[in-house]
Amino acid sequence: MIIDPIGDLLTRIRNAYISRIETIYVPNSKIKADILKILKKNKYIVDFSVESGENNKKTLAITLNNVRVTKYVPNFCRISKPGQRIYIQSRDIKKSRNGQGIYIISTPKGIITGYEARSLNVGGELLCEVY
Repeated sequence: MIIDPIGDLLTRIRNAYISRIETIYVPNSKIKADILKILKKNKYIVDFSVESGENNKKTLAITLNNVRVTKYVPNFCRISKPGQRIYIQSRDIKKSRNGQGIYIISTPKGIITGYEARSLNVGGELLCEVY
């Protein structure tokens, strides 16, 4: 039983980058798919797709960047945890790593980046930081 599915997703991606694995499989959920859309849009991953696995359980197949070509391993930092939720208002959203990274925030308008949340003037739960 996974207590923190978002933390599990980020840890699997981080470990795959360190091990230079190009495709990984994680259990499917809507929140994970939304986070992967943001990571794909910001070019932290190449692509992802929903596949049918064992016993008709759906999995997410994530294709990662080739570390040997890009020579860059992104860092994934979980901020809001199940034991301690971190909420942030729109005026308190700052640049991540002087603009080098992104914050992923769960808002009433969906899961979006910190830049989008600031422009839409909405706050929410600060899920993670990617840089």
